[in-house]
Amino acid sequence: MKMALSLAEEARESGEIPVGAIVVVNGEIIAEARNEKEMRGDATAHAEILALQRAAQKLGHWRLTDATMYVTLEPCAMCAGAMIQARLGRLVFGAYDARAGAAGSIIDLLDHPAFNHRVMVKSGVKADECGQILKDFFNSRRRDS
Repeated sequence: MKMALSLAEEARESGEIPVGAIVVVNGEIIAEARNEKEMRGDATAHAEILALQRAAQKLGHWRLTDATMYVTLEPCAMCAGAMIQARLGRLVFGAYDARAGAAGSIIDLLDHPAFNHRVMVKSGVKADECGQILKDFFNSRRRDS
């Protein structure tokens, strides 16, 4: 999670919402990403989506059943859906997202019985640190506007 927090800090410094994600297989980081929505002008350029894409490219296939993603913020519905599609094995996230969280806060898509794959989830890891970087970012934006 420390690496994901470092990526979130990079995102913040470049004006992006500070979210960072890494994908690990067999103890090795195979992909990393941070939010790039503003830079790319692409609403789908969330850290989780980019990390899933990079992991699949590194492995040479889209099935990530042996992978664990560490991300600083609870995934939204789009990212949770991508995790299901990628057959992600495990998700570890930091801060809960009471406005858009799709891994337990608003809805739990990752453990929904209607889907053909369920992702194991561990939540709240370094939640205070992960949440603080987001609070600081949004407080700064409010002050500047």
